[in-house]
Amino acid sequence: MTWSQMVTERFIELGYSFIIDSLPRNTMTSPASYRIILVEDDLELAELIKDFLQNYEFQIDIVSDGFHAVDAILSNQPDLVILDIMLPGQSGMEVCKAIRSKYHGMILMQTALDDDIDQVMGLELGADDYIVKQVKPRLLLSRIRALLRRHERLTAESSKDDLQLGPLVINLQHRSVTLHQQALKLTTSEFELLLLLARHVGQVVSRDDIAQHIRGFEYDGLDRSIDRRISRLRRTLNDDPNEPTLIKTIRGVGYQLCASSWEVSI
Repeated sequence: MTWSQMVTERFIELGYSFIIDSLPRNTMTSPASYRIILVEDDLELAELIKDFLQNYEFQIDIVSDGFHAVDAILSNQPDLVILDIMLPGQSGMEVCKAIRSKYHGMILMQTALDDDIDQVMGLELGADDYIVKQVKPRLLLSRIRALLRRHERLTAESSKDDLQLGPLVINLQHRSVTLHQQALKLTTSEFELLLLLARHVGQVVSRDDIAQHIRGFEYDGLDRSIDRRISRLRRTLNDDPNEPTLIKTIRGVGYQLCASSWEVSI
């Protein structure tokens, strides 16, 4: 039995739908320079995921419980964390909350079920994306690559000047936002979303453009994570959710950061 066949069978036994594909391996610069911490208490599954990702030249470290995960992530500052929700010691949600303000890489949450509650909680605590645990490894690899491209883009943008729209100031270097000189608490994806809208103030930004920018793939018409992020962003900006004036919904198209509400002329 070949390595691919053995991995395929074991992934299926462990609840993963596994497909081996001849995926392109060099879509990013120097993949071996990317370090990933995988937080997973099922060590057999973790080793299989590690073997799979190492086949694409990523550096993988495994942590098997929530308590050690926090120290490992904050001390090593990997480019990306794959974080299971169900962990001994501390849950993945607790780990995400503990690290988010001090960790500047990407967090990919693993949920056991396609549960909106877990997904919403993860995003609100600062996860950048989520996958359901029965995901095909080819999709896992695709999500990882998309998040790392976002990480590269954010790093490149950090050297640019601040963006100001009236009382709203977006600091690109520190990835922070103030409104009327008051600091706003935003997750990485909320910051990216606000920055995207601010760069196109007065214009309609489609859901597909947002999905490509935030998650790295096309909007499928069913994904509600964009709407959830918009809802949380409105809440943070004190925008009336029933009659929003700062971020308007353009039905069937996308969203618009209103120039007049930010005292901006276009």
